[in-house]
Amino acid sequence: MKTIARRDFLKTTAMGALAAVAFPYIIRSSALGADDIPAPSNRIVMGFIGVGKLGRESHLEAFRFHKDVHVVAVCDVETGRLERSKQIVEKHYAQKFGEGVYKGCDMHRDFRELIARPDIDAVCIATPDHWHAILAIEAAKAGKDIYCEKPMTRFIADGRAVVNAVRRYGRVFQTGTQYRSIPRIRQVCEFVRAGGLGRIKSVFTIWGQYPVPTVGASYVPLDPVLPAEPVPEGLDWDLWVGPAPWRPYNQLYHRNPPPGVVPWAFCEAFGVAAVTGYHSHAADVIQYALGMETSGPVEIIHPASGEFPTLTCRYANGTLLHHVDHWGLVKDVYKAVPAKARLEGSFGGVFVGERGWLTSMSGHGSGPIEGGPEGLFKEMKLTLLAESLANNHHANWFECLRSRARPSSHEEIGHRSASLGHLVIIAYRLGRSLKWDPVKEEFVGDDAANRLRSRAPREPWRM
Repeated sequence: MKTIARRDFLKTTAMGALAAVAFPYIIRSSALGADDIPAPSNRIVMGFIGVGKLGRESHLEAFRFHKDVHVVAVCDVETGRLERSKQIVEKHYAQKFGEGVYKGCDMHRDFRELIARPDIDAVCIATPDHWHAILAIEAAKAGKDIYCEKPMTRFIADGRAVVNAVRRYGRVFQTGTQYRSIPRIRQVCEFVRAGGLGRIKSVFTIWGQYPVPTVGASYVPLDPVLPAEPVPEGLDWDLWVGPAPWRPYNQLYHRNPPPGVVPWAFCEAFGVAAVTGYHSHAADVIQYALGMETSGPVEIIHPASGEFPTLTCRYANGTLLHHVDHWGLVKDVYKAVPAKARLEGSFGGVFVGERGWLTSMSGHGSGPIEGGPEGLFKEMKLTLLAESLANNHHANWFECLRSRARPSSHEEIGHRSASLGHLVIIAYRLGRSLKWDPVKEEFVGDDAANRLRSRAPREPWRM
Protein backbone atom coordinates (compact mmCIF):
# COMPACT_ATOMS: atom_id res chain seq x y z
CA MET A 1 0.00 0.00 0.00
CA LYS A 2 1.49 3.34 -1.03
CA THR A 3 1.89 5.93 1.68
CA ILE A 4 -0.23 9.00 0.91
CA ALA A 5 -0.11 12.24 2.87
CA ARG A 6 -3.32 12.43 4.87
CA ARG A 7 -4.05 16.03 3.81
CA ASP A 8 -3.72 15.16 0.09
CA PHE A 9 -5.71 11.98 0.55
CA LEU A 10 -8.61 13.71 2.29
CA LYS A 11 -8.63 16.50 -0.27
CA THR A 12 -8.86 14.03 -3.17
CA THR A 13 -11.46 11.77 -1.61
CA ALA A 14 -13.57 14.67 -0.37
CA MET A 15 -13.78 16.02 -3.94
CA GLY A 16 -14.92 12.61 -5.14
CA ALA A 17 -17.47 12.37 -2.38
CA LEU A 18 -18.82 15.83 -3.18
CA ALA A 19 -19.22 14.81 -6.80
CA ALA A 20 -21.19 11.78 -5.73
CA VAL A 21 -23.44 13.88 -3.52
CA ALA A 22 -24.07 16.30 -6.37
CA PHE A 23 -25.83 13.58 -8.40
CA PRO A 24 -28.22 11.86 -5.97
CA TYR A 25 -30.33 8.84 -6.79
CA ILE A 26 -34.04 9.40 -7.53
CA ILE A 27 -36.38 8.32 -4.76
CA ARG A 28 -40.04 8.69 -3.92
CA SER A 29 -41.59 11.36 -1.72
CA SER A 30 -41.46 8.92 1.22
CA ALA A 31 -37.72 9.45 1.31
CA LEU A 32 -38.30 13.18 1.59
CA GLY A 33 -40.13 12.94 4.88
CA ALA A 34 -43.55 11.50 4.20
CA ASP A 35 -44.99 8.22 5.51
CA ASP A 36 -43.52 8.75 9.02
CA ILE A 37 -39.98 8.79 7.61
CA PRO A 38 -37.89 11.74 8.84
CA ALA A 39 -36.76 14.19 6.21
CA PRO A 40 -33.13 13.79 5.07
CA SER A 41 -32.06 16.85 7.05
CA ASN A 42 -33.26 15.13 10.25
CA ARG A 43 -31.57 11.79 9.63
CA ILE A 44 -28.24 10.55 10.93
CA VAL A 45 -26.17 9.57 7.90
CA MET A 46 -23.96 6.61 8.74
CA GLY A 47 -21.07 4.64 7.33
CA PHE A 48 -19.91 1.23 8.59
CA ILE A 49 -16.25 0.29 8.92
CA GLY A 50 -15.87 -3.47 9.25
CA VAL A 51 -18.79 -5.55 8.00
CA GLY A 52 -17.71 -9.06 8.91
CA LYS A 53 -19.92 -11.34 10.97
CA LEU A 54 -20.30 -8.98 13.96
CA GLY A 55 -20.36 -5.72 12.02
CA ARG A 56 -22.91 -6.99 9.53
CA GLU A 57 -25.14 -9.27 11.60
CA SER A 58 -25.19 -7.25 14.82
CA HIS A 59 -24.70 -3.58 13.97
CA LEU A 60 -25.66 -3.11 10.34
CA GLU A 61 -28.77 -5.23 10.83
CA ALA A 62 -29.78 -3.18 13.87
CA PHE A 63 -28.88 0.33 12.72
CA ARG A 64 -30.54 0.13 9.33
CA PHE A 65 -33.96 -0.41 10.91
CA HIS A 66 -33.78 2.75 13.01
CA LYS A 67 -36.01 5.33 11.33
CA ASP A 68 -33.63 8.21 12.09
CA VAL A 69 -30.65 6.51 10.41
CA HIS A 70 -29.70 6.46 6.76
CA VAL A 71 -26.83 4.13 5.78
CA VAL A 72 -24.92 5.37 2.74
CA ALA A 73 -21.62 3.49 2.83
CA VAL A 74 -19.90 0.31 3.98
CA CYS A 75 -16.16 -0.31 4.26
CA ASP A 76 -14.22 -3.56 4.48
CA VAL A 77 -10.99 -5.04 3.14
CA GLU A 78 -12.82 -8.08 1.75
CA THR A 79 -14.90 -7.77 -1.42
CA GLY A 80 -17.39 -10.49 -0.54
CA ARG A 81 -18.31 -8.87 2.77
CA LEU A 82 -18.67 -5.50 1.09
CA GLU A 83 -21.00 -6.83 -1.57
CA ARG A 84 -23.18 -8.73 0.91
CA SER A 85 -23.53 -5.66 3.11
CA LYS A 86 -24.36 -3.39 0.18
CA GLN A 87 -27.08 -5.82 -0.90
CA ILE A 88 -28.55 -5.89 2.62
CA VAL A 89 -28.72 -2.10 2.81
CA GLU A 90 -30.10 -1.53 -0.66
CA LYS A 91 -32.73 -4.27 -0.36
CA HIS A 92 -33.85 -2.74 2.93
CA TYR A 93 -34.24 0.77 1.52
CA ALA A 94 -35.92 -0.46 -1.64
CA GLN A 95 -38.60 -2.01 0.55
CA LYS A 96 -38.71 0.95 2.95
CA PHE A 97 -39.08 3.55 0.22
CA GLY A 98 -41.33 1.38 -1.93
CA GLU A 99 -38.85 1.22 -4.79
CA GLY A 100 -38.20 -1.86 -6.87
CA VAL A 101 -34.52 -0.93 -7.13
CA TYR A 102 -32.48 1.24 -4.79
CA LYS A 103 -28.86 2.21 -5.43
CA GLY A 104 -27.55 4.37 -2.63
CA CYS A 105 -24.97 2.43 -0.62
CA ASP A 106 -21.35 2.88 -1.66
CA MET A 107 -18.55 0.39 -1.05
CA HIS A 108 -15.09 1.45 0.17
CA ARG A 109 -11.99 -0.68 0.66
CA ASP A 110 -10.03 2.02 2.51
CA PHE A 111 -11.59 3.62 5.60
CA ARG A 112 -10.00 6.97 4.75
CA GLU A 113 -12.30 7.28 1.74
CA LEU A 114 -15.35 6.78 3.93
CA ILE A 115 -14.45 9.20 6.73
CA ALA A 116 -13.45 11.88 4.21
CA ARG A 117 -17.04 12.04 2.93
CA PRO A 118 -18.78 15.24 4.03
CA ASP A 119 -22.22 13.63 3.83
CA ILE A 120 -21.49 11.14 6.64
CA ASP A 121 -22.30 12.19 10.21
CA ALA A 122 -21.28 9.09 12.15
CA VAL A 123 -19.48 5.78 11.79
CA CYS A 124 -19.80 2.36 13.34
CA ILE A 125 -16.44 0.62 13.88
CA ALA A 126 -16.63 -3.19 14.07
CA THR A 127 -13.16 -4.26 12.98
CA PRO A 128 -10.64 -6.46 14.82
CA ASP A 129 -9.30 -4.88 18.02
CA HIS A 130 -5.94 -3.76 16.61
CA TRP A 131 -7.68 -1.24 14.33
CA HIS A 132 -10.02 0.38 16.87
CA ALA A 133 -7.71 3.13 18.14
CA ILE A 134 -6.50 4.46 14.79
CA LEU A 135 -9.97 4.30 13.24
CA ALA A 136 -11.59 6.10 16.17
CA ILE A 137 -8.94 8.82 16.28
CA GLU A 138 -9.06 9.44 12.52
CA ALA A 139 -12.87 9.47 12.53
CA ALA A 140 -12.85 12.02 15.36
CA LYS A 141 -10.39 14.21 13.46
CA ALA A 142 -12.69 14.01 10.42
CA GLY A 143 -15.62 15.27 12.50
CA LYS A 144 -17.52 11.98 12.73
CA ASP A 145 -19.36 10.71 15.79
CA ILE A 146 -18.43 7.15 16.68
CA TYR A 147 -19.96 3.88 17.80
CA CYS A 148 -17.04 1.49 18.45
CA GLU A 149 -17.08 -2.20 19.26
CA LYS A 150 -15.51 -3.40 22.48
CA PRO A 151 -12.83 -3.61 23.69
CA MET A 152 -12.23 0.02 22.83
CA THR A 153 -8.51 -0.49 22.25
CA ARG A 154 -5.76 -3.05 22.25
CA PHE A 155 -3.48 -1.20 24.72
CA ILE A 156 -3.96 1.07 27.74
CA ALA A 157 -2.09 4.02 26.22
CA ASP A 158 -4.10 3.75 23.00
CA GLY A 159 -7.30 4.06 25.01
CA ARG A 160 -6.15 7.32 26.54
CA ALA A 161 -5.24 8.59 23.07
CA VAL A 162 -8.77 7.85 21.84
CA VAL A 163 -10.31 9.61 24.84
CA ASN A 164 -8.18 12.68 24.19
CA ALA A 165 -9.07 12.77 20.48
CA VAL A 166 -12.80 12.37 21.07
CA ARG A 167 -12.76 15.24 23.55
CA ARG A 168 -10.48 17.47 21.50
CA TYR A 169 -12.71 17.25 18.44
CA GLY A 170 -16.01 17.34 20.35
CA ARG A 171 -17.37 14.00 19.13
CA VAL A 172 -20.00 11.70 20.64
CA PHE A 173 -18.56 8.25 21.33
CA GLN A 174 -20.37 5.11 22.45
CA THR A 175 -18.61 1.84 23.29
CA GLY A 176 -20.38 -1.38 22.32
CA THR A 177 -20.68 -2.72 25.86
CA GLN A 178 -24.44 -3.01 25.56
CA TYR A 179 -25.21 -5.26 28.52
CA ARG A 180 -25.27 -2.27 30.86
CA SER A 181 -28.27 -1.07 28.81
CA ILE A 182 -30.48 -4.06 29.56
CA PRO A 183 -33.06 -2.61 32.00
CA ARG A 184 -32.81 -5.50 34.44
CA ILE A 185 -29.00 -5.38 34.57
CA ARG A 186 -29.08 -1.62 34.93
CA GLN A 187 -31.48 -1.96 37.85
CA VAL A 188 -29.13 -4.39 39.62
CA CYS A 189 -26.16 -2.07 39.05
CA GLU A 190 -28.01 0.97 40.35
CA PHE A 191 -29.12 -0.98 43.43
CA VAL A 192 -25.57 -2.05 44.23
CA ARG A 193 -24.18 1.39 43.44
CA ALA A 194 -26.69 3.03 45.80
CA GLY A 195 -25.65 0.79 48.69
CA GLY A 196 -28.45 -1.76 48.49
CA LEU A 197 -26.04 -4.56 49.44
CA GLY A 198 -24.22 -2.42 51.99
CA ARG A 199 -20.46 -2.28 51.60
CA ILE A 200 -19.34 -4.54 48.76
CA LYS A 201 -16.71 -6.94 50.03
CA SER A 202 -16.11 -9.09 46.96
CA VAL A 203 -17.10 -9.35 43.32
CA PHE A 204 -16.51 -12.38 41.11
CA THR A 205 -16.27 -12.57 37.33
CA ILE A 206 -15.16 -15.10 34.75
CA TRP A 207 -11.66 -15.13 33.27
CA GLY A 208 -11.13 -18.47 31.62
CA GLN A 209 -8.32 -19.83 29.52
CA TYR A 210 -8.78 -18.89 25.88
CA PRO A 211 -8.25 -21.54 23.16
CA VAL A 212 -5.10 -20.90 21.11
CA PRO A 213 -4.54 -22.88 17.88
CA THR A 214 -1.54 -25.26 17.91
CA VAL A 215 -0.85 -24.36 21.57
CA GLY A 216 -3.85 -25.27 23.71
CA ALA A 217 -5.34 -22.72 26.09
CA SER A 218 -3.97 -19.63 27.79
CA TYR A 219 -4.99 -16.88 30.21
CA VAL A 220 -3.45 -14.34 27.83
CA PRO A 221 -3.37 -13.95 24.04
CA LEU A 222 -0.37 -15.66 22.44
CA ASP A 223 1.41 -15.55 19.12
CA PRO A 224 1.56 -19.09 17.78
CA VAL A 225 3.45 -19.73 14.55
CA LEU A 226 0.84 -20.46 11.90
CA PRO A 227 1.77 -21.54 8.37
CA ALA A 228 1.31 -19.05 5.56
CA GLU A 229 -1.65 -19.81 3.31
CA PRO A 230 -2.74 -18.27 0.01
CA VAL A 231 -4.63 -15.03 0.53
CA PRO A 232 -8.24 -15.47 -0.61
CA GLU A 233 -9.27 -13.60 -3.72
CA GLY A 234 -10.78 -10.23 -2.91
CA LEU A 235 -9.03 -9.79 0.45
CA ASP A 236 -6.46 -7.03 1.02
CA TRP A 237 -4.47 -8.82 3.72
CA ASP A 238 -1.87 -6.07 4.12
CA LEU A 239 -4.61 -3.58 4.96
CA TRP A 240 -6.31 -6.12 7.26
CA VAL A 241 -3.07 -6.44 9.29
CA GLY A 242 -2.70 -2.66 9.17
CA PRO A 243 -0.95 -1.27 12.30
CA ALA A 244 -0.36 -4.70 13.89
CA PRO A 245 2.93 -6.58 13.56
CA TRP A 246 3.03 -8.39 10.22
CA ARG A 247 1.70 -11.95 10.15
CA PRO A 248 1.22 -14.00 6.97
CA TYR A 249 -2.34 -14.91 6.12
CA ASN A 250 -3.86 -17.95 7.80
CA GLN A 251 -7.58 -18.65 7.79
CA LEU A 252 -7.55 -19.09 11.58
CA TYR A 253 -7.10 -15.32 11.88
CA HIS A 254 -9.85 -14.43 9.49
CA ARG A 255 -12.68 -16.94 9.09
CA ASN A 256 -15.63 -17.29 11.45
CA PRO A 257 -16.38 -20.96 12.06
CA PRO A 258 -19.77 -21.25 13.81
CA PRO A 259 -20.41 -20.14 16.46
CA GLY A 260 -17.23 -18.06 16.42
CA VAL A 261 -17.34 -14.29 16.07
CA VAL A 262 -13.76 -13.17 16.65
CA PRO A 263 -11.38 -15.92 15.46
CA TRP A 264 -8.32 -13.62 15.63
CA ALA A 265 -8.71 -12.81 19.36
CA PHE A 266 -6.28 -15.57 20.43
CA CYS A 267 -3.38 -13.76 18.72
CA GLU A 268 -1.70 -10.96 20.65
CA ALA A 269 -1.07 -9.05 17.41
CA PHE A 270 -4.79 -8.63 16.75
CA GLY A 271 -6.83 -9.22 19.90
CA VAL A 272 -6.86 -9.66 23.65
CA ALA A 273 -8.44 -13.10 24.19
CA ALA A 274 -10.87 -12.98 27.15
CA VAL A 275 -11.04 -9.16 26.99
CA THR A 276 -12.23 -9.42 23.40
CA GLY A 277 -14.56 -12.30 24.06
CA TYR A 278 -16.44 -11.30 27.19
CA HIS A 279 -14.41 -9.63 29.95
CA SER A 280 -14.83 -6.04 28.72
CA HIS A 281 -18.61 -6.54 28.91
CA ALA A 282 -18.31 -7.83 32.48
CA ALA A 283 -15.85 -5.10 33.48
CA ASP A 284 -18.21 -2.40 32.24
CA VAL A 285 -21.15 -3.74 34.25
CA ILE A 286 -19.09 -4.42 37.40
CA GLN A 287 -17.31 -1.05 37.52
CA TYR A 288 -20.63 0.69 36.81
CA ALA A 289 -22.15 -1.02 39.86
CA LEU A 290 -19.10 -0.23 42.01
CA GLY A 291 -19.03 3.44 41.00
CA MET A 292 -15.57 2.87 39.52
CA GLU A 293 -16.45 3.14 35.84
CA THR A 294 -14.07 6.04 35.23
CA SER A 295 -11.30 4.74 37.46
CA GLY A 296 -9.84 1.32 38.16
CA PRO A 297 -8.15 -0.89 40.75
CA VAL A 298 -5.03 0.08 42.66
CA GLU A 299 -3.55 -3.39 42.90
CA ILE A 300 -3.56 -6.54 40.78
CA ILE A 301 -2.74 -9.54 42.95
CA HIS A 302 -1.31 -12.59 41.21
CA PRO A 303 -2.24 -16.02 42.63
CA ALA A 304 1.49 -16.77 42.96
CA SER A 305 1.51 -14.36 45.89
CA GLY A 306 -0.58 -16.83 47.87
CA GLU A 307 -2.96 -14.11 49.07
CA PHE A 308 -5.91 -15.36 46.97
CA PRO A 309 -6.40 -18.57 44.98
CA THR A 310 -7.21 -16.69 41.75
CA LEU A 311 -6.07 -13.42 40.19
CA THR A 312 -7.65 -10.56 42.13
CA CYS A 313 -7.93 -6.79 41.75
CA ARG A 314 -8.21 -4.54 44.78
CA TYR A 315 -9.89 -1.13 44.56
CA ALA A 316 -8.98 1.85 46.73
CA ASN A 317 -12.03 1.31 48.95
CA GLY A 318 -10.97 -2.28 49.67
CA THR A 319 -13.42 -4.05 47.37
CA LEU A 320 -11.92 -7.19 45.82
CA LEU A 321 -12.64 -8.37 42.29
CA HIS A 322 -11.78 -12.06 41.94
CA HIS A 323 -11.30 -13.54 38.46
CA VAL A 324 -12.33 -17.21 38.37
CA ASP A 325 -12.11 -19.92 35.72
CA HIS A 326 -15.67 -21.06 36.44
CA TRP A 327 -18.51 -20.20 38.79
CA GLY A 328 -18.01 -23.35 40.86
CA LEU A 329 -15.00 -21.68 42.49
CA VAL A 330 -17.25 -18.98 43.94
CA LYS A 331 -19.23 -21.66 45.78
CA ASP A 332 -16.63 -24.33 46.51
CA VAL A 333 -13.39 -22.40 47.07
CA TYR A 334 -14.43 -18.89 48.11
CA LYS A 335 -17.73 -20.11 49.65
CA ALA A 336 -19.22 -16.70 48.92
CA VAL A 337 -22.71 -17.84 47.87
CA PRO A 338 -24.96 -20.80 48.66
CA ALA A 339 -24.03 -24.11 47.04
CA LYS A 340 -27.43 -24.24 45.31
CA ALA A 341 -26.84 -20.95 43.45
CA ARG A 342 -27.14 -21.45 39.70
CA LEU A 343 -24.59 -18.81 38.52
CA GLU A 344 -24.73 -18.88 34.73
CA GLY A 345 -23.48 -16.43 32.10
CA SER A 346 -20.21 -14.61 31.48
CA PHE A 347 -21.12 -10.99 30.78
CA GLY A 348 -21.36 -9.77 34.36
CA GLY A 349 -20.51 -10.71 37.90
CA VAL A 350 -21.53 -11.82 41.39
CA PHE A 351 -21.64 -9.05 44.02
CA VAL A 352 -21.23 -10.02 47.67
CA GLY A 353 -21.97 -7.33 50.24
CA GLU A 354 -22.76 -6.89 53.91
CA ARG A 355 -26.48 -7.41 53.30
CA GLY A 356 -26.44 -10.25 50.79
CA TRP A 357 -25.46 -11.14 47.23
CA LEU A 358 -26.69 -10.48 43.69
CA THR A 359 -25.78 -11.50 40.15
CA SER A 360 -25.69 -9.32 37.04
CA MET A 361 -24.94 -11.95 34.41
CA SER A 362 -26.15 -11.81 30.82
CA GLY A 363 -25.63 -14.04 27.81
CA HIS A 364 -24.78 -17.73 27.45
CA GLY A 365 -27.96 -18.98 29.09
CA SER A 366 -27.65 -16.72 32.13
CA GLY A 367 -31.35 -16.86 32.88
CA PRO A 368 -32.80 -14.98 35.86
CA ILE A 369 -31.03 -12.64 38.22
CA GLU A 370 -30.12 -14.51 41.41
CA GLY A 371 -29.44 -13.35 44.92
CA GLY A 372 -30.32 -13.46 48.56
CA PRO A 373 -31.84 -12.96 50.98
CA GLU A 374 -35.22 -12.82 49.23
CA GLY A 375 -36.01 -9.43 50.75
CA LEU A 376 -33.48 -7.78 48.43
CA PHE A 377 -35.77 -8.36 45.47
CA LYS A 378 -38.66 -6.70 47.24
CA GLU A 379 -36.50 -3.64 47.85
CA MET A 380 -35.49 -3.52 44.19
CA LYS A 381 -39.00 -4.38 43.03
CA LEU A 382 -37.24 -7.00 40.93
CA THR A 383 -38.67 -10.50 40.57
CA LEU A 384 -36.80 -13.69 39.71
CA LEU A 385 -37.87 -13.72 36.08
CA ALA A 386 -35.89 -14.11 32.89
CA GLU A 387 -34.08 -10.89 32.09
CA SER A 388 -35.71 -8.45 29.76
CA LEU A 389 -34.31 -8.34 26.24
CA ALA A 390 -35.07 -4.63 25.92
CA ASN A 391 -31.89 -2.73 25.24
CA ASN A 392 -31.56 0.98 24.47
CA HIS A 393 -27.79 1.10 23.86
CA HIS A 394 -28.04 2.18 20.22
CA ALA A 395 -30.98 4.48 20.98
CA ASN A 396 -29.00 6.17 23.75
CA TRP A 397 -26.24 6.97 21.26
CA PHE A 398 -28.75 8.41 18.77
CA GLU A 399 -30.24 10.62 21.45
CA CYS A 400 -26.80 11.90 22.36
CA LEU A 401 -25.92 12.59 18.72
CA ARG A 402 -28.72 15.14 18.74
CA SER A 403 -28.28 16.52 22.26
CA ARG A 404 -24.44 16.28 22.25
CA ALA A 405 -24.62 14.73 25.71
CA ARG A 406 -22.30 11.90 26.78
CA PRO A 407 -23.69 8.40 26.09
CA SER A 408 -24.12 5.75 28.78
CA SER A 409 -20.86 4.01 27.79
CA HIS A 410 -18.81 6.97 26.61
CA GLU A 411 -15.13 7.05 25.72
CA GLU A 412 -13.76 7.19 29.29
CA ILE A 413 -15.96 4.30 30.40
CA GLY A 414 -14.99 2.26 27.35
CA HIS A 415 -11.33 2.95 28.01
CA ARG A 416 -11.55 1.95 31.67
CA SER A 417 -13.51 -1.26 31.04
CA ALA A 418 -10.92 -2.37 28.47
CA SER A 419 -8.05 -1.26 30.74
CA LEU A 420 -9.20 -3.55 33.53
CA GLY A 421 -8.65 -6.53 31.26
CA HIS A 422 -5.32 -5.18 30.04
CA LEU A 423 -4.15 -4.92 33.66
CA VAL A 424 -5.07 -8.56 34.26
CA ILE A 425 -3.20 -9.66 31.13
CA ILE A 426 -0.07 -7.74 32.11
CA ALA A 427 -0.05 -9.31 35.58
CA TYR A 428 -0.47 -12.78 34.06
CA ARG A 429 2.32 -12.11 31.53
CA LEU A 430 4.77 -11.00 34.23
CA GLY A 431 3.65 -13.66 36.67
CA ARG A 432 3.52 -11.34 39.66
CA SER A 433 1.43 -8.77 41.52
CA LEU A 434 1.39 -5.12 40.45
CA LYS A 435 0.57 -1.72 41.92
CA TRP A 436 -1.50 0.54 39.65
CA ASP A 437 -2.18 4.27 39.81
CA PRO A 438 -5.57 4.77 38.08
CA VAL A 439 -5.15 8.56 37.99
CA LYS A 440 -1.72 8.66 36.33
CA GLU A 441 -2.48 5.36 34.53
CA GLU A 442 0.90 3.90 35.26
CA PHE A 443 2.34 1.04 37.29
CA VAL A 444 4.05 2.18 40.46
CA GLY A 445 7.81 1.68 40.30
CA ASP A 446 7.65 -1.00 37.61
CA ASP A 447 9.35 -0.21 34.29
CA ALA A 448 8.77 -3.66 32.83
CA ALA A 449 5.03 -3.44 33.40
CA ASN A 450 4.83 0.14 32.12
CA ARG A 451 6.42 -0.88 28.84
CA LEU A 452 3.48 -3.21 28.22
CA ARG A 453 0.98 -0.34 28.22
CA SER A 454 1.61 0.42 24.55
CA ARG A 455 3.15 -0.78 21.29
CA ALA A 456 4.31 1.24 18.29
CA PRO A 457 2.14 0.60 15.21
CA ARG A 458 3.58 -0.93 12.06
CA GLU A 459 4.66 1.49 9.35
CA PRO A 460 3.20 3.55 7.74
CA TRP A 461 0.47 3.85 10.38
CA ARG A 462 0.56 6.44 13.14
CA MET A 463 -1.49 6.83 16.31
